[in-house]
Amino acid sequence: MRLAALVTAACLAVAATGAADTARAERLVADISSPDVRIASNFTGTEITVFGSIERDQATIARGGINDVVVAIFGPEDNLVTRKKERLLGIWVNRESRVFKGVPSFYAMHSSRGLDALGNDALLDRYQIGVNHLILQTETTPDDPEAAAETKEFREAFLRLKQKNQLYAERVGAVKFLSPSLFRTTIPLPANVPVGIYQINVFLFRDGTVLSHEAKPLYIHKTGFEQVTYTLAHDYSLAYGIGAVVLALVTGWLAGVIFRKD
Repeated sequence: MRLAALVTAACLAVAATGAADTARAERLVADISSPDVRIASNFTGTEITVFGSIERDQATIARGGINDVVVAIFGPEDNLVTRKKERLLGIWVNRESRVFKGVPSFYAMHSSRGLDALGNDALLDRYQIGVNHLILQTETTPDDPEAAAETKEFREAFLRLKQKNQLYAERVGAVKFLSPSLFRTTIPLPANVPVGIYQINVFLFRDGTVLSHEAKPLYIHKTGFEQVTYTLAHDYSLAYGIGAVVLALVTGWLAGVIFRKD
């Protein structure tokens, strides 16, 4: 009995080791061309390239199926408001609104194939693959169907405005394979890209599952005079406002002195 138990335990250990080796058989190795993006006064946008390879153990036999790579970049989280405008007495005014809490200020998703080839909606929702699979939470969760329909309308408007401002993007087929194991994609960053710490997630999909995942940080920050004004405006808003008013008054006074007619 004891010998049988030991043999069974050994077999289970070998099976577990084999399963672990299979799980580690293929993995992603990814990197970024410019992990540090600096915004100066003449910044008009830029591009970053995400590239990498799919590594396989030499002892592992290549499995069937098509490899798919997805690159998703998430900007710093923020609380953003979407408002509905209505015409009142000939004037457009803000009426109802929804606050989306903790949403990415910037989002871009690049994939090697269409989302339907990657996996089911539950998998895409879990990893937030695609604009329509982003988690956008409001301050309140409506219980009645009418309120839920209104929230859906605000969500669609929010996504539409973000895409119009080039802050949300979904580009199917933008990840290119240079060989069966090498891939790359180029992600545009618009002139209005928010500053902060970003996270770039790279996924390896096959047969509706995620085989490997790697995350890389991206730093976007202002430099020079832009950095000084940005820091003052956000960290010392009162002093910045007073300084702006004083500067405007002094400029107006100097203009009056210079162009004053005797």
